Amino acid sequence: MCSCVRSSRALSPVLLPRLLIPQTGYKLAGRRLWTSPHCMAVSGDSQLPPLPSQARVVICGGGIMGTSVAFHLAKLGWTDIVLLEQGRLGAGTTRLCAGIVSVAKPISIECQMANYSNSLYLQLEEETGVKTGYVKTGSLVMGISCNIIKPKEVAKLHPLVNIHDLVGALHLPADAVVSPPDVNHAMAVAAAGRGVQILERTTVQQVLVEKGQVTAVQTDRGSIECEYFVNCAGQWAYELGQASETKVSVPLHGCEHFYLLTKPLQEPLPPSTPVVMDMDGRLYARPWQGGLLSGGFEKNPKPIFTEGRNQLEIQNMQEDWDHFEPMLSALLRRMPSLESAEIHQLVNCPESFTPDMRCLMGETPGISGYYVLAGMNSSGLSFAGGAGKYLAEWMTYGYPTANVWPLDIKRFGNLQSSRTFLRHRMKSTTCTIYTLYCKSQIHYNSFHHLKALLYELKVPRWDFQTGRQLRTSPLYDRLDTQGARWMEKHGFERPKYFVPPGKDLLSLDQSKTFYKPDWFDIVGEEVKCCKEAVCVIDMSSFTKFELTSTKDQALDLLQHLCANDLDVPVGHIVHTGMLNERGGYENDCSVARLSKNSFFIVSPTDQQVHCWSWIKKHMPNDPNLHLEDVSWKYTALNLIGPRAMDVLAELSYVSMTPDHFPSMFCKEMSVGYANGIRVMSMTHTGEPGFMLYMPIEKYGIRNSGYYALRSLRIEKFFAFWGQDLDAFTTPLECGREFRVKFDKDTDFLGREALLQQRQDGPSRRFVMLVLEDHDTELDLWPWWGEPIYRNGQLAGTTTSSAYSYTLERHICLGFVSPPPGPEGLPTPITPDFINRGDYEVDIAGQRYPAKAKLYPFSSLFVQQKRRKEDMELSNLQAK
Repeated sequence: MCSCVRSSRALSPVLLPRLLIPQTGYKLAGRRLWTSPHCMAVSGDSQLPPLPSQARVVICGGGIMGTSVAFHLAKLGWTDIVLLEQGRLGAGTTRLCAGIVSVAKPISIECQMANYSNSLYLQLEEETGVKTGYVKTGSLVMGISCNIIKPKEVAKLHPLVNIHDLVGALHLPADAVVSPPDVNHAMAVAAAGRGVQILERTTVQQVLVEKGQVTAVQTDRGSIECEYFVNCAGQWAYELGQASETKVSVPLHGCEHFYLLTKPLQEPLPPSTPVVMDMDGRLYARPWQGGLLSGGFEKNPKPIFTEGRNQLEIQNMQEDWDHFEPMLSALLRRMPSLESAEIHQLVNCPESFTPDMRCLMGETPGISGYYVLAGMNSSGLSFAGGAGKYLAEWMTYGYPTANVWPLDIKRFGNLQSSRTFLRHRMKSTTCTIYTLYCKSQIHYNSFHHLKALLYELKVPRWDFQTGRQLRTSPLYDRLDTQGARWMEKHGFERPKYFVPPGKDLLSLDQSKTFYKPDWFDIVGEEVKCCKEAVCVIDMSSFTKFELTSTKDQALDLLQHLCANDLDVPVGHIVHTGMLNERGGYENDCSVARLSKNSFFIVSPTDQQVHCWSWIKKHMPNDPNLHLEDVSWKYTALNLIGPRAMDVLAELSYVSMTPDHFPSMFCKEMSVGYANGIRVMSMTHTGEPGFMLYMPIEKYGIRNSGYYALRSLRIEKFFAFWGQDLDAFTTPLECGREFRVKFDKDTDFLGREALLQQRQDGPSRRFVMLVLEDHDTELDLWPWWGEPIYRNGQLAGTTTSSAYSYTLERHICLGFVSPPPGPEGLPTPITPDFINRGDYEVDIAGQRYPAKAKLYPFSSLFVQQKRRKEDMELSNLQAK
């Protein structure tokens, strides 16, 4: 694949749009993109085989996702697997896929899935004897065998590409093209060879659920009793989820997707010609039967099937030349010689997209045994092999072998499954679907400024512009009039920062850069106020639960789920992790004991569904134990700064000194005219202050936003779940062993794994890196995901970063590992290993020295730094 980068100083004029269609018109060929071989004779045309009465797992969908799940489950030893397809195998969007298998994807887990898929499709030919059309073409576009090449090398690899306005391209030699129906057929053959029963022309009508557990699948030919169900219905996954009596949210929506097929060119393109991806033109092009296949992602996508449609409508989607014309013009600018090419067909096919452009996978909240794998955002072929593998592992072991949280269906709630919301959001997602962050071991040369590559420049701290205001705080209107600029988290609007009066609001809203952002000084003032006076941050979006019981059931459950000791006096707050059996974080939360049998749990915003599911999964069936989501019941304000104590004391007429209101303490009190305010002496930044949970009451001091919060928490070395912490991160790896109470009376999940890790020693550690010799004004900023080097060797990646207004330097947080030991086994890491290394952080190809710390920089360090700077200034003035 060839991902071309156009210079901003293009020498040649922009070519005028020219249409390829002959004036006399033409006839479309009756055949489609590929002629799929007849799928294995699982069902005859005249008579369908009988429907089994029971199975262990039923998979709905005979496209490449369904066959991949079936194949990988069988490979892991599952038996009694039934795969159901309402039509013919692979006859949906799989048949119409463009066939490009690219390993260049925006996030690590997607790269891993695509890399596995690439290898699998080649292996399938050897296992089944079915030709998949696999051709390793390479792609002229991330640390997976990637090279930056010059324009002349682009011309050698692809004769049609106009290189006059290019500064270069990224080349991925491992990328490939395949025939999707043939890959689907090979996967089905391999699955059937392992005992999977595949039934075509069988429509799933609903999934039957009893007491929160899948019990059976009802079809148009009868019912199948089962323990597990996998929704791989693609375009129809949403409708299938809504069709059952117990509804399942599958937030995806269809859009039209177009690609053009030409007849063989005068000089036919060899099958091994690289795929081209032109981000400026928003298009891709690959060789096809001696001609070219080219499609793209328009700025004005066309959502479809909002009200639900049937399978036949896929077959009859109409071409739309007016809509395709901008992509056609871009194609002719990149490949002018195609002007004389003869058109074979303009294909219109549906693609399903999700609200954040990442696929949906995993067990659904609230229904045990109901899994989903859908919403591939036009990358289904690249993801299918890896996604099927991880989902099969998830079903087999209870967790996959990689961190798939960015793809977990529980990252969304019911509100994000509104069809109106999804339709509006789709108008943004298809415009940015192929954004790629190249943050790895690439040598950038003159491309040092190039970071987000594919189809749309997605800068750091980028936000969707459609489908907004899904969830807002009661303070939203007031904060908006006070200059709030908004970001979205889990569908909730949260203030990034507040624009002071007199600032140019428009330029700030349109600011896009990888360098020092325009909001730098604004956030700096907010941070300064948090440190020297008092600020308030609206944190109503945080997830809030109340767990209550008649006796000790609530305490017993939390003691089992939490690594820290929750048997504390009433009014005390405990920071704790909820760990899995491997010792990894499923949740990172604060728990306040409100009474003997009542607890208040505060978790990150995007933990609302995941945390609820985790707690409910482990709750005993006891009517005297009750879990309630009270996120909507409380407006939450974080009062931060040294004067926070004075403000609350004045409003409440109660002393707020540590003697009267100690740290990590909670009690209800009156604040101003409001009663029943739940006040906690804690913040999420490490600065002094309080959290106020109010039954929808309003107060205002100096406002601050989440950008200031991020700077403060990173400066204090606070790890954040979902970014720094995940299901594979243990407390011992991130310096939180002090929050693990191994000796408490109740055994807790993950205890044995942590004891073993403590004995063996962790093989990685969470570190703070303070950049040196980095010019905040002129150099590219770190935004997270940058490689970390120790003594010149790659040792890890950053997971968070922010500018510290206290240290006046950038701080990166991330994990560092020593080189593997003999036979590739992990090596235990020691503080000495961390302290004795020379560190660098690679920002877009340039390495900056960094000082590594296992603990946050103390105030003494800050004072020494300022004294040193004052002395240097005095010496300079004296000279």
